[in-house]
Amino acid sequence: MYENLVIVESPAKAKTIEKFLGKDFMVTSSMGHIRDLEKKDFGIDIENKFQPKYIVSPDKKKIVAELKKLSKDAKMVWLASDEDREGEAIAWHLKEVLNLKPGNTKRIVFHEITKEAILDAVKNPRDIDENLVNAQQARRILDRIVGFEVSPVLWKKVKPSLSAGRVQSVAVRLIVEREREIIDFKSEAFYRVIGIFQVPEKDGNIIELKAELSKRYDTKDEAIAFLERCKTAVFTIEDVVKKPGKRTPAKPFTTSTLQQEASRKLGYSVSQTMSVAQRLYENGFITYMRTDSVNLSGLAINTAKQKIIELHGEEYVKIRHYKTNTKGAQEAHEAIRPTYMANETIKGTSQEQRLYELIWKRTIASQMADAILEKTTVSISISNDKEKFVATGEVLLFDGFLKVYMESTDDEGNGTNGSDVIIPPLKAKDKLEILSVEATKRFTQRPPRYTEAALVKRLEELGIGRPSTYAPTITTIQNRNYVVKEDRPGLNAVLMF
Repeated sequence: MYENLVIVESPAKAKTIEKFLGKDFMVTSSMGHIRDLEKKDFGIDIENKFQPKYIVSPDKKKIVAELKKLSKDAKMVWLASDEDREGEAIAWHLKEVLNLKPGNTKRIVFHEITKEAILDAVKNPRDIDENLVNAQQARRILDRIVGFEVSPVLWKKVKPSLSAGRVQSVAVRLIVEREREIIDFKSEAFYRVIGIFQVPEKDGNIIELKAELSKRYDTKDEAIAFLERCKTAVFTIEDVVKKPGKRTPAKPFTTSTLQQEASRKLGYSVSQTMSVAQRLYENGFITYMRTDSVNLSGLAINTAKQKIIELHGEEYVKIRHYKTNTKGAQEAHEAIRPTYMANETIKGTSQEQRLYELIWKRTIASQMADAILEKTTVSISISNDKEKFVATGEVLLFDGFLKVYMESTDDEGNGTNGSDVIIPPLKAKDKLEILSVEATKRFTQRPPRYTEAALVKRLEELGIGRPSTYAPTITTIQNRNYVVKEDRPGLNAVLMF
């Protein structure tokens, strides 16, 4: 007979938690959900206020039998499933199926698997949150209703054995609508002109300055005519404008932003990111990986501050308290962060180490000073043409958070001229010698197809799905061949003298 029985969701988590609790505690796992809506006869009594009809999943009957025996022998049962809606529902199902009595049942939650967090949870148990349970049930019932209504249409129109869902149907629609935009798109050609100028310095060195013409030509003849005029033109600095600027760090990771950034920076698929993050969480390296909050605890902020001072100095610290703008976000939760900010690296697989490093850098950077820049814009007049060349660039005066981390974007690599170029010292009325000028034939770009990261971002913008649904949704629509992942190259041509 056990004094205390703790039931968590996964065996890996059980193994980690058992190390923190004494010999009076036995930790076991439910292996996720133990029951679901019955598949025959719809599983929902629509006439009776959409009352769900649950059955124990066939593959969970053995686990349920074992849990019943263990819970019957224990004096106190601690339901320690995850702290989100899904986890709350698992705790409720366990209570119902195992016939647990309120007097010897306690619900505990924690967003990180550390000794401090586990022991604090045991000291502060609570009741099962019926509102969270009902929210999960409503979502599951909607899934079933949508699936049962739409799936027969797929069987008739496409092929048997396919199925649809509340979120995956919308995800496929978004992809189809984007594909229709691409098909209907009419590409138009234009010529973009880039000039390379020679800037002499006082010490005799020559620096090259790259600038783009303010006008884009519609035809090849117009572009060639301009190139001919450049052969006899005089180029003069008309204006040099310098403006102070700054960059601020990105917020700490939520589930969706982690999926997006891991896709851009590490090349991980959405499902791969969640699988690796799950292992990091269960091994006690990061906080709970399904969250839409950007909040950080006071402890996390203070330890991040100490680490920044240790590595880079006091001037790199800027404490920030982030708030989530997402409707329905659970602010009591934290963003995804390392459990111990002092640990820059961890032991684990290469994938785990790389994802952990990404999370660590993002969290540290969120508490660092802004990067201070000086942005410069140079206008170059052309003696025999009304158009102007424009060069833009910036000088980094103080690197701030950029010393650690810079957020990626979906359209990285498609930026315009000179966004990170250092402009040499110039002043108005200086004459410039042109080294080369070229007109590149370009085509207006059709809307890009969704990457996994971009699709997650779009679903989140539309308020569709939850942090826990993005990965399985995207995996499902690929596995069922509703969508295919592939790359497609493009072409261009260049004119120059």
